[in-house]
Amino acid sequence: MSDTMTLDQLARQKNRTDHYQIEIQALDLGWYFVRLHDSNQTVFTLVDDTGETCRFTGTQWVSRALRPLGFTHATLTWSSVADEMVGATASVPSPEEMMAHGTRVSFETR
Repeated sequence: MSDTMTLDQLARQKNRTDHYQIEIQALDLGWYFVRLHDSNQTVFTLVDDTGETCRFTGTQWVSRALRPLGFTHATLTWSSVADEMVGATASVPSPEEMMAHGTRVSFETR
């Protein structure tokens, strides 16, 4: 199970942009979760002050939350591991595989 972190906790950390890789995990129905990967292979889920996972309705909202903290980019991933081929096996990718095969997105806030 992943550890959690609030935006305020992230903002208080020094060298946060050097320490974390940002993952934006796309879910069905237009929801996005943010996960932070550190160098110790720990994955933190971004949560609100009540401990609920922060849900964003687009990558621009993630950018507006993280760009002011100095983050310039993230990796967009998809959580689905279903295969459309009948009878084909599908395995759950590791966090490292998801980050390696995701799509890099840039943060720009206007």
